[in-house]
Amino acid sequence: MSEELHAQVHRAQPELLMPQAILLRTAADLSAKYTGVFSPKMLERYVFESYTALRRTSKVHTHLTTLAGRFAADRLTALAQSQGAAPKDVPEVLFICVHNAGRSQMAAALLDHHARGRVHVRSAGSAPIHAINPTVALAMTEIGIDLGAEYPKPLTDDVAAAADVVSMGCGDACASYPGKRYLDWALADPDAQPLDVVRVIRNDLDTRVRQLLRELTTVPA
Repeated sequence: MSEELHAQVHRAQPELLMPQAILLRTAADLSAKYTGVFSPKMLERYVFESYTALRRTSKVHTHLTTLAGRFAADRLTALAQSQGAAPKDVPEVLFICVHNAGRSQMAAALLDHHARGRVHVRSAGSAPIHAINPTVALAMTEIGIDLGAEYPKPLTDDVAAAADVVSMGCGDACASYPGKRYLDWALADPDAQPLDVVRVIRNDLDTRVRQLLRELTTVPA
């Protein structure tokens, strides 16, 4: 890690010094994948920024370095795609809501489940919270989809730039990015709703994502 970056991290986030070795190792592991695409310094910056962004809302830090590595890797892939340095083999869909704890997580999981690799899906929140809504997770488990490995993520410019289609559920809180197809689905917020209401939202989303999948994967005549 450069002395300049070390000084910036120390001044801005003293608590980062504890997992510093792990985060640096994560950046080093990513370097093999992005050799010739991103510099080691940039990889370090992305990993530390991703950790900091997730720590702002996380209440449990046990696995935060692992999540930061996943988040940084996904952001870097998106950045490489938007810059033409990585292929986009399938359509990229980004689901956004306010907290990335309910609607966007359900939509992303449903589309990923039905697409089976024919579409790549991401989700994010304009103001993410610390964990996925447990009632949402339960409703998804009922139909055989496990959200246990998912986590709320902040919306970043890199993932937005890589998306072909953006579905928004956060109103004016979401920025608009040029050149994207927007689907502003009007859906109730599952936050603080009972399971039967969340099931209705889930089923509505399932219908919508199936239609979107047909649109994205139908080959024009």
